[in-house]
Amino acid sequence: MTDTMDEGEIKHIVEALLMAAGKPLTVDQLLAVFDADAGVERDHIRTALATLQEEYAQRGLELAEVASGYRVQVTQSMEPWVSRLTQEKPARYSRALLETLALVAYRQPITRGEIEDIRGVSVSSSIMKTLQEREWVRIVGHRDVPGRPAMYGTTRQFLDYFNLKGLDDLPTLMELRDIDNINVELELSLPGEQAPADESTQRSESEPEADDESGRVVQLSTDNAPDAESSGETLH
Repeated sequence: MTDTMDEGEIKHIVEALLMAAGKPLTVDQLLAVFDADAGVERDHIRTALATLQEEYAQRGLELAEVASGYRVQVTQSMEPWVSRLTQEKPARYSRALLETLALVAYRQPITRGEIEDIRGVSVSSSIMKTLQEREWVRIVGHRDVPGRPAMYGTTRQFLDYFNLKGLDDLPTLMELRDIDNINVELELSLPGEQAPADESTQRSESEPEADDESGRVVQLSTDNAPDAESSGETLH
């Protein structure tokens, strides 16, 4: 591959790489597959990505930019049909888990004790274990207080899963208003099911997660969000 490649050829190669990778790829990762004498530069890769985004705009696929790079994925509008391909139901997450995840996202770094103080109930070990196993939350340090409790923060995988480029993409707390709106926006309830407002205090948080029939990709996010206390908003 010694001749300078034209834009069409570069675009086709970039598209093939994204389809074959099975994970997001950065501009540098895409550039690295081209020989040094091919005359391909970062601007050529970015042009190819922009062209693909425009071409996918009228299709059932989209080229999305997330925290780890670019990936080709099915659009939300195609989910009802794509979900029929498999009998396996995606995991459905409890209100308690989502509240805990939201607090980590908006108040990070935050300790388990601080989460419990805000929510007013204890956080079960199973919830923290699930969040860490999903690689949405990780220990980012330890608070310099007696006992040195672990401080938690979100991960790049969290951003990728929720289709976010960065924490700046998180809706503000004013936009969310309260944790109930998260459940509504994410459509996490089963058809015909509506959780009572005080569900989190009526049942144990160690309750196993149920199955989710929605198959929706959850949209969430952090940074630039006002502090829950300073904004007058409290996540319950």
